[in-house]
Amino acid sequence: MSTRKISDIWMHFVGVNQAQARCQYCKNLISVHGGSTSNMRRHLKTKHPTALLADTQQTTTGTAEAAATTSATASTSTDSGVASTSTQLATATTTAPQAARKRPKQTTMGGFINRPIQPLQQSKVDQALVKMIATDFQPFTIVEDRGFRAYTAALDPSYVLPSRGTISKRMLPNLFEKVRAELQEQIRTAPAVCLTTDCWTSNTTTSYMSVTCHYITDFKLRSNLLDCFVVAESHTSQNLAQELSRVAKEWGIQDKIAACVTDNASNIVKAVNYILKWNHVRCFAHLLNLTVRSSVHQTEIQALILKVKSIAEYVRRSTVASAKLREMQLQMGQVQLRMKQDVATRWNSTYFMMQRAIEIKEPLVSTMALLNPLLPALTPEEWDITKEVCDILKPFEEVTVEMSSERFVTGSKAILMARGLQRIVAHRQRNPSTHEPVKGMVNFLAADLEKRFGQIERVRVLAEATLLDPRFKKHAFVIERNAEETVSRVVGAATHAATPTLPSTEEEGGTTVNPPSEPVPQFWADFEERVTTLRPGVQNPSTGAMLEIKGFLAEPLIPRKADPLEWWRVRALVYQKYMHSHEDQALHCGHICPLRACFLENWADHYRQEEQAQPFKSA
Repeated sequence: MSTRKISDIWMHFVGVNQAQARCQYCKNLISVHGGSTSNMRRHLKTKHPTALLADTQQTTTGTAEAAATTSATASTSTDSGVASTSTQLATATTTAPQAARKRPKQTTMGGFINRPIQPLQQSKVDQALVKMIATDFQPFTIVEDRGFRAYTAALDPSYVLPSRGTISKRMLPNLFEKVRAELQEQIRTAPAVCLTTDCWTSNTTTSYMSVTCHYITDFKLRSNLLDCFVVAESHTSQNLAQELSRVAKEWGIQDKIAACVTDNASNIVKAVNYILKWNHVRCFAHLLNLTVRSSVHQTEIQALILKVKSIAEYVRRSTVASAKLREMQLQMGQVQLRMKQDVATRWNSTYFMMQRAIEIKEPLVSTMALLNPLLPALTPEEWDITKEVCDILKPFEEVTVEMSSERFVTGSKAILMARGLQRIVAHRQRNPSTHEPVKGMVNFLAADLEKRFGQIERVRVLAEATLLDPRFKKHAFVIERNAEETVSRVVGAATHAATPTLPSTEEEGGTTVNPPSEPVPQFWADFEERVTTLRPGVQNPSTGAMLEIKGFLAEPLIPRKADPLEWWRVRALVYQKYMHSHEDQALHCGHICPLRACFLENWADHYRQEEQAQPFKSA
């Protein structure tokens, strides 16, 4: 190692072995194989450039001091004689080559300039940029904004932003094809899927239709938008069926659609149920929306809502009224809140508007009194009615939010939610309000809930999903007979999916063969049926399924906020028959398995053979 330490670069490194040296600043190992110091010098330039500057200053100072010492020595040699002069000349001759070798190379500005970004890193940052634009719905022109370009340069000056044309014509389409291929492979592995679809018209009078797919992979609920497209043709059932069929074929899911969830429009119901022959179910939240909207459209309640709406429109439209409302809220020590406006197609927006009016009642009344607009004011009795109406609608809003979740299973909650709302309304009937409009609203809600959800426990898909949810099981049913019938259907589905194990015998050499089947006399049939499961090697599918369902129902309930899919993942090996029934595509779509509960999002509808009757109408 002594021959390698002649260079001044070794002032910053310590030799570890014949092939490596350790930097004294960052402790990184640098290759010095073959005695080369280029790697060490390059490391200092890129990682510790100030070390070279300090080294240069020390060398310059040392050279000046050496020159002064040589001059003084020469002067002394003149007085001492020829012998002394010869000695100093020899010393100077020996020192000169060493000083020349230790002279460092001059540092240039290029050593402090960042190198261009590597192509691989450029590609990674480009991908992140395109994902950000797609995820946050940013315009392509964001790459031309001065502020964004300055921000990007501050993060990494070496990164070159692509143009908006490059993003829109090349990068985004490439990323779309990549993500689409990955998603197709993921959906292909799912044993069954559920579709949700809806149509709407934009502010520019353009009609759109979307199709969303819900499925399970690795015991996790997944939801992906398969397509969102313009519907230029008339919204006939035939045209809608053609579009849905096209999307299903493009994604290869036409043979594993467990259900399709839509609203109550007759065209989409006919397209899904009668033309495509898919298992159609109606949106639970949509049915709830119909119930509440009908209840608030009563004459007295609607007149009250129109009064609140006119006040909300005036305050939101008038800058003077908005400023005066904020001023009154500050004077009364309240939080500054704006009035909310309702939307005709969303009943909960009406609830939010009335609830906000109640929250800012005092400053709102004072504002209207000071400005004296030509608007009808609410009487004290009407304010009381408004508050009672909000109290009645609050549980319906909570159920709507609960059933609209996309991250958790919701189909198994439909029976509980419907029964819970019925009990709340029944309680208000037993404790009636003093205001006749409120009493009429409560009576209407009770009748409409019974009409739409009275027989919800007999809806096969919802009943079986609820039974097999480890959070609810049979405890979600109000009528015990409905629970027992559901248990029988689940056992039948698991029995149908299970493969019976035939008795076997072993020949010499350990080879297992099935015995030849022999006709059983009729007088032995009853005995054979009763003792079949007692013989070794024979397994009765019905008995096994019954034992598993009994073991499942005997287990304690898990917390209401726990994930039922995670529970089934842990116990997949314990309840194999029910797990197998989920994967068996030969099962009728009504024979739901434990995991199929995740597909039953936001609906409450009869099974296909009950389609002719009104949804959830009691007998």
